[in-house]
Amino acid sequence: MTPRRRKPARGRGAQRNEAARLTDELVEVGFSRKQVGEILGRNPSLVSQFFSKNKGASFVEALRAVVQEVQAGGPRDVTSLKALAAHHVRPRLTREGSEARVRGKSRARAERTVKDDKGRPVIGADGRPVKTWSSSLAKAGRQHIASGASRLRPVVEDAAANGGLVAFTVRARKGSFKHDSGRLADSPGVRRNVVQRRDGTEERAYADNRGGPGSGEEGFDGAEFKAMVDAAGGDVTAAVQKWLVDNDRIEPGTSIVGLEIRAWKP
Repeated sequence: MTPRRRKPARGRGAQRNEAARLTDELVEVGFSRKQVGEILGRNPSLVSQFFSKNKGASFVEALRAVVQEVQAGGPRDVTSLKALAAHHVRPRLTREGSEARVRGKSRARAERTVKDDKGRPVIGADGRPVKTWSSSLAKAGRQHIASGASRLRPVVEDAAANGGLVAFTVRARKGSFKHDSGRLADSPGVRRNVVQRRDGTEERAYADNRGGPGSGEEGFDGAEFKAMVDAAGGDVTAAVQKWLVDNDRIEPGTSIVGLEIRAWKP
């Protein structure tokens, strides 16, 4: 008689990898998953993926070092354990064994504290320091651009509402740019250097720079840039593409595969 095949174990225990097991050990002694994420220098959602998506192999050594430190009666504060873990976190590797590229933030917004004439923070009615918008940044890749690149528009709106300036970096097929990469007339704004990619695309930065080459990060007027975006139906990518074509910077019909919008308060 053929022996009956056992069904694989189900439930949380079947999915637990080493990173999840070590995380559970920390949870059992009083740490939350949020704190584990802080110790690893990562978002708590990644810790949840140790259990749900079998991730976390690159954090095993760091987690093991933290568990050993806690079990040995060492410091239990997050700051000390984070410093310990930082020495053991290994970079994620690709299937070929090379170090994987780390993605930067796709969206960021900064504020600064308002100060009076004597350099002291201005306190609001709620008893907290008054803050004002300082800068914003958003990036969009090929897929996000295809779906409308919604994260780019708030950066433009911040600049328009606060009297800020705007600059952008565009990525497109290398042969589609009309100016040589070494010409200051082509990309005289925030970043003059041109970044060439292995896939045949190129990144170039643009700002208004009315003072001419060498005058620094002047940028587009935020309100004018927003008007240009509004004229394109709110599509930031379409507005940038039209500006490039109208100013003879790029071939008509060129697809933009990457776009970064930066805004700041002068």
